[in-house]
Amino acid sequence: MEEDIVQEVNQHMDKAMEAFSRDLASIRTGRASTNMLSGVRVEYYGTSTPLNQVSSLSVPEPRLIVIKPYEQQLIPLIEKAIRAEASLGLNPSNDGTIIRVPIPELTGERRREYTKIARHRAEEARVAVRHARREGLDFVDASVEEDELTEDEGRHIHELIQKLTDKHIAEIDEIVKHKEKEIMEV
Repeated sequence: MEEDIVQEVNQHMDKAMEAFSRDLASIRTGRASTNMLSGVRVEYYGTSTPLNQVSSLSVPEPRLIVIKPYEQQLIPLIEKAIRAEASLGLNPSNDGTIIRVPIPELTGERRREYTKIARHRAEEARVAVRHARREGLDFVDASVEEDELTEDEGRHIHELIQKLTDKHIAEIDEIVKHKEKEIMEV
């Protein structure tokens, strides 16, 4: 039972980390990345579809993303969807077969804004990890009260859950520090 509780808490914390990593990938840095467009969805036959399912994406140069739609009629829809994603501030252009998305240089002010967003998302991830810890600790306490676990087992599980929490929080701090460095890099 002890391993099950700790494993369950670890899974919740890992899910929070995955969501955090996806969120950070969508934050712009000075370089082009196909992850920047991960949140872009295109209306495809009446269904909102992720961009990477209706086209192939590539980064041939550090400041350019190239999109090759699987169907020609999607070009104007893809351009519209990219422009609608206001937080990106991108201006795509096409030559009839492919869409080029130049990535403009970030201003100092914009870089600071993106680091604030990254820190905010890191704090949200820390809160999610702490929430998973709280749920795990509450479950352990309830199990001790109902005599399903001894007090010693409960204390031991508390320590394991705290170690997991510390590990995940340190990981979040390291990831956001790396992302901030990447954003501020000129």
